[in-house]
Amino acid sequence: MTVPRTSPGIDQHPDILALRAHSEETTATPAAQAVEAIALLCGVYLAASPWIVGFNGATTLTINNLITGVAFACLVGGFGPAYERTHSSSWAALGLGAWTIMAPWIVSGHAFITAANVSNAVVGIVCCLTALALAGFGVVRGTRGMAGARR
Repeated sequence: MTVPRTSPGIDQHPDILALRAHSEETTATPAAQAVEAIALLCGVYLAASPWIVGFNGATTLTINNLITGVAFACLVGGFGPAYERTHSSSWAALGLGAWTIMAPWIVSGHAFITAANVSNAVVGIVCCLTALALAGFGVVRGTRGMAGARR
């Protein structure tokens, strides 16, 4: 025998509804959408960079960039449709950006390929900046929302 449910479920809790509204407001701004698009393009470029720049002969770095680029693109691709559940993952995206900068020296050893080093450094810096910006959108919006609620 089942007891009929008289109270709304957890998905109707006021805090959950407020969090969803905050997340939708955060990701609806043109600036947030632009940063998400740039971050997604960084991930796609990173995955394809061995063939674009021409260092696909360095097998370990090629595989590293392919895996890291796909992981970064998938990670930041989830921010738009599910920001309320994924915004904290921007710190993982920051880690991937930092790894991208260091990877040519760690993965390839002493094989200095200037094009790979420059490409990874530039795209890694852009990945780090977009990850910080994505993390900042939630923090800035959250503090503004709290300040408005206190008044």
